[in-house]
Amino acid sequence: MDAHSRGRGENIDPADQWVLNPDTGEYELRLSPSAPQSPIPGPRGPRRPGGGNPGGGNLAPGSPRGRSAAPDRAADESRSAEQSGRAAPGRKTPERETPGREVPPQRRRRGAPEEPPPGRRGRRPVKKKSKAKKVLLWTGGTMAFVVLAAGVGGYLYLEHLNDNITSVSDDGAGTGGFSKDKAINILLIGTDKRTGSGNEGYGDKGSEGHADTTILLHVSKDRSNATALSIPRDLIVDIPDCPTQQEDGSEKVIPGTPGVRFNTSLGQSGRTPSCTMRTVTELTGVKPDNFMVADFNAVKTLTSAVGGVEVCLAKDIDDPDSHLQLPKGTHTIEGEDALAFVRTRHSVGLGGDLSRIGLQQQFLSALMRKLKSNDTLTSPSKMIKLAEAGTEALTVDSTLGDINKLKDLGLELGKLNVKNLTFTTVPVVDNPAEKVKATVVLNDAKAPEVFDLIRNDVSFTEVKQQKKKEKAAVAARLKGEKAAASEVRVRILNGGAVAGSAQSTLSWLQVEQGVTKSENAGNAPAELARTTLEYAPDQAAQARRLAAIMGLSGSAMKPGESVTNSQGVAAMTLTLGKDFKGAGVSLTPPDKAPDDIEKSTADKVECAK
Repeated sequence: MDAHSRGRGENIDPADQWVLNPDTGEYELRLSPSAPQSPIPGPRGPRRPGGGNPGGGNLAPGSPRGRSAAPDRAADESRSAEQSGRAAPGRKTPERETPGREVPPQRRRRGAPEEPPPGRRGRRPVKKKSKAKKVLLWTGGTMAFVVLAAGVGGYLYLEHLNDNITSVSDDGAGTGGFSKDKAINILLIGTDKRTGSGNEGYGDKGSEGHADTTILLHVSKDRSNATALSIPRDLIVDIPDCPTQQEDGSEKVIPGTPGVRFNTSLGQSGRTPSCTMRTVTELTGVKPDNFMVADFNAVKTLTSAVGGVEVCLAKDIDDPDSHLQLPKGTHTIEGEDALAFVRTRHSVGLGGDLSRIGLQQQFLSALMRKLKSNDTLTSPSKMIKLAEAGTEALTVDSTLGDINKLKDLGLELGKLNVKNLTFTTVPVVDNPAEKVKATVVLNDAKAPEVFDLIRNDVSFTEVKQQKKKEKAAVAARLKGEKAAASEVRVRILNGGAVAGSAQSTLSWLQVEQGVTKSENAGNAPAELARTTLEYAPDQAAQARRLAAIMGLSGSAMKPGESVTNSQGVAAMTLTLGKDFKGAGVSLTPPDKAPDDIEKSTADKVECAK
């Protein structure tokens, strides 16, 4: 029977009465009483003499034959008293159930809320939004995995999604996978390979799938902000040698190529996504944790799954190459129109690839807003479509090729507010070596600073710092008395800097800075991403002096223990990391993005011009 036929269906949606049992993983029908309910009948007891209701009254509805409503109420009082640890007034607590007694009511599950008393309808408690509902689904619809994992048949469905995933090796080019306690760097690659139905008219005929659209997504360690850095496909870069795993399990080193377009880091000469990862590391100094590769179908299926994405045009677009024809104004696009939108370039901006990048960033911002909207998050059908679309259209690296890993990544990304997701592009200028401008090169005045911001986990937006006390403590390390340079004792190790850096720094410190009690201690036991200075508490004054000389930030100073130098005297340890740029070059990272960097945030609606 449904809720209405039981007399409990007043203004209640029957679907709301199905509740997930976390112990079994199954949905159960839970009915909240809206009026006094009759007790559950117990076993039929012996008939009383006279066979009727004492006192001649009618039987209470639902009462066992031969018992009146009054004894039922007494029994209820007794049970209530037993549950509260005391006997009902005038009755002894029974040792055990006797024949003829009613079956005790079903015990409330541990942790379940008390139901309202019979005859009184309380307000249904407001459900707090789950953190899982804040997942950034554009990485593959991972929120759907969380929702479906809790449902009936969820395990089988997750296995089905697992079978959808295509993964390939990262050939050691990544970090080995993202970590929950560190900043996350995901390389998103869109290819121009003509795979899938209806894609014959897109991309280059016969293309093996180049890195046509590439975005390095950096999510901060505290998950308060993120930066999506677009890398132009026509940027001239040096592609390094690329060890690549072959289908038979053997390894082949694909030779690197200097001075070529970035998009040839994938597909050309058999290069796989791991080659694009190595190229990005070489270019930016940021080593990606994982990669995701999307084909043309990803845009079509993801936009259709959410019911379309709203975009804005400041002028009419009529691009015969991308087949996009839209008048100016606001439009909701999906499928083929969505793909044509992100591929158009001749009708926007200056008509080149950089203009198309701006259009793609606006589209992704709109997609993000749609994915985070209640219209999407509260629709099971859309969530299922997203899960299918994401797992079928994406190729990921093998360390991410499991549905649970994708779910974990989605939960980490879901902590981000879209207003602090910044889209920007690698600063470039026209290639001066070309008469007919077709490619671009790095803007040496701006690009290094953008890369530094990402490497040092600096936000491109104004965000509220979540760890003010910790930052204050770090900054305090630089404050206080500084020892004389001649009193500083330090051992210098090379922990990832260019070969010879320890010796050149030693010479600079001794000759130009007066730090005569310093020595070269060779290579560190392990490489470090950032330069560090470790010192004991009684060496704080020395550490502050050396930090001032070297241009170290408070975060580079690591209170710890001293070491013994070659003279048998306590000394500090300076380890030159991969960020070391040379003696005398400050290592204090910027604390904000420069104002002249072009950027946009995902929460704002912008119209393509």
